[in-house]
Formats: sequence, C-alpha cells, structure tokens
Amino acid sequence: PAHEFTDEKVKKGFGFDGSSIKGFSAIYESDMLLMPDVDTIFVDPFFPKTLSVICDVYDPDTGSPFPKDPRSTAKKAEGFLRKSNVADTSYWGPEIEFFVFDKLVVNLSPYQSYINIESKELPFTTTWQQENDPYKILNKTGYFPVPPFDKLQNFRSEMVKILEELGITIEVHHHEVATGGQLEIDMRYDSLVNMADKVMIYKYVARNLAAKYGLYACFLPKPIYGDNGSGMHTHQSLFKDGRNLFFDPEGKDSYAELSKLGLSYVAGLLSNIGVILGLSNPTLNSYRRLVPHFEAPTAIAFSKRNRSAAIRIPMYYKNEEKAKRIEFRVPDPTCNPYLAFSAELVFGLEGIDKKLDPQKLGYGPFEQNVWEMGKVEQTPNNLFDILENLRKDRVLIKSGVFDESLIASYIEVRKDEAIQTLLYPTPADFWFYSDI
Repeated sequence: PAHEFTDEKVKKGFGFDGSSIKGFSAIYESDMLLMPDVDTIFVDPFFPKTLSVICDVYDPDTGSPFPKDPRSTAKKAEGFLRKSNVADTSYWGPEIEFFVFDKLVVNLSPYQSYINIESKELPFTTTWQQENDPYKILNKTGYFPVPPFDKLQNFRSEMVKILEELGITIEVHHHEVATGGQLEIDMRYDSLVNMADKVMIYKYVARNLAAKYGLYACFLPKPIYGDNGSGMHTHQSLFKDGRNLFFDPEGKDSYAELSKLGLSYVAGLLSNIGVILGLSNPTLNSYRRLVPHFEAPTAIAFSKRNRSAAIRIPMYYKNEEKAKRIEFRVPDPTCNPYLAFSAELVFGLEGIDKKLDPQKLGYGPFEQNVWEMGKVEQTPNNLFDILENLRKDRVLIKSGVFDESLIASYIEVRKDEAIQTLLYPTPADFWFYSDI
C-alpha cells in the first residue's frame, strides 16, 4: 500500500527471506533487505495505480550491499572501470531476440514428456489453418517479412509504445530470421547498470504483454529444432570525457576504424571466452543455439561485417565516432545481464591492461565465412567444462567486482539445473536409440 512506501521506510529498506531465493543465503542467515532505487520507479503498465521499482539487496547485519546481489556486482563493475583510469563510462546495447508463440504446452514427468508449440506463422499447421491462412514463414526466411506473413506487427508496436512510455528509447523493431514468431526489439544504448535494468524491464513487459494477448513470450536460445535461435548480441564501447576510446580517427593503425585499445578489448573477450560463456550463456539450451549455420557465432574470431565471428565490428557508417563499437554476438537472453555485462567489461579491461593483440593471438580478422574455413577455433559446447573454467578463473574475483561466494553459489545453481535437465529422457533418445 502507498502508506507503507514512505521516505523513512525506503531509507531503511524492506525485509525479505533470502533463503527462499535459490543460491542466495542459508536458512540461518535468511534476513535480507531490499533497498529501493527511487530513480527506477515507474508506473506499472499492466497493473493500474501500481508503482514498480528496482531494488538493491543489502545484508542487514553488515549494512552493506549483499555480495551475491547481481545489481550490486554491476555497480562494482562501473566503479572498477572508473578506477582503472582507462575510461569513465561503458555503453551497452543488447539486441534481445525472443519468440512469441500462440501456444506452448510443456509436460515433464517420469512417464510423459513433450512440448507442443503452436504459431500461426509455422508452415506445419493443421489443414484448416493452412486453408484459411496460407501466409506462412518457412525456416530461416523470417527476416523482415511484412504482414500478412508477419503476424506480430501489432504486438511489437504495442510493446515499443509501452517501453517508450517507461522512458526506454527504442531504435527499431522487426521480425527475426526464424519462423514461429521470432522477434527483435532494440533499445538505444545506455550505461551498464541502466541497460541491465532495462533488460529486466524489457522481459517483464514482453511476458505480460504476451499474456494480455493470450500468447507466450519465450526467451530460450533454441526452442525450435532446425531453425535459428535467439541471441542477445551485445554492443559495447568505452568512453572517457565524452570521447569514444574505440574510435581511431586516423585509421592508419586500426582495423575497421577500431582503435588499438578497442582491439585489445576484443582480445580480452576472445581469449577468455571459455569463462565468459558461463555467465553469458548459462544453460544447456544455450549450446543448442551455438552450432554452425544458424547465424550463431561459434567461431572465436573477430571481423568487420561478418556475422559468423564471435565479435563483429559494425560498419554501417564510416567516420562516426559515437557509432564505433564492437558487437559481442555470443550471449543469449537466458543470461543475467548484470553479471554478463560485468564479466565482459572486466575481461575487456584485462585485454587492455595486458595490451593484447587479437591478430597476434590468431583471432583474425577473417573476412570470409569462418564456418567454411574449418581451422578457426570454435566456442566450447560443454556447459560443465565451462562452469569449471569459471570456477578456476581468478580474474573476476581479483578485480573486486565478483565476490567469491557469488561465483561459488552461481556455479552450484547452474550445475544443479543442468544435471536435473540431463536426468530426463527426451523424445530424441527414443527416436535415435530405440533400435539399439
């Protein structure tokens, strides 16, 4: 109630049970505080006369930010950047892809397991649907269709309208490559914590708007076999005193107008990708997306304009300082944006600190289709190995950005999820192995 949201109580925080949040705290240390960030307050678009607010988690015993709080971790990442004296601001622009299905039925039990996806766009529908609506989207042909093939124009337009009303600037919306209702709505870049907040609001709006339409918003990286998956290509750049440090105005010693500092940042990401994946691609389903030939960036390489490489340097416009950035194409929308952005920033700065050169390390640049080259190192595809890489890494912890307890709990939760997933037989087991 409004009478409980007073200045005094906002300053004191609101109590909750941390032991009920998986990976947070034990039952004997469960008392936690939510500290509202009043700058994030907005009128909830789905519940009239209701304010929503994003909070930081605090430990009431120490009076300090809870070390496992992802948002506090992201704030430490911004502080780490400023202390480095390399830059004062990092900018982030994730391209969030997701599916909107007409219907999704999931059954997971010891004796009956299946999924049933329905979409008016899918070519494999009932005869009645086909006869009454012949406008279908085939596999890998969903990029930029217009209605009546595109069934979700109104949904995207309304989602854009809601996000804009919440103060989130949108640059573009369109249908994506896959059939079955794959969408992309792109937010204008912002600083790290602000953008991570916007990612959370974006998902909240997408799911609630889908529910309002009687639809289902799905952020799984690979919900449909044989078609393109959903990524969260993350554009990023570093600025100092209003100047873009990734831009080389001369262009003499640069590649694609990317400065030496920017190239070192690229090398920091690529040389540590086996650790970053644990935070940017944290589910078993993530690695069903990271396979060749579905525009998934499996090659540990960089290039300009080349979408088959893990890092692309966009070249839409030349000689524009503010537009110069890198696009890290590996992440997907199942990641926690506070943790993923923070890890990418730490490892990018690690590359700058060590003056790494991605060309000398053999990461390119490659101008041809790296999927067809055959000799380019590929992203690891075993989540358990990747989580082990994360456990062994010391860079994130030594930076002071990631608390060791956060990493330990995170790995435990992700491993447990993956093990439980693998314990269930799937229809594919029976399809491929029933005659053995």
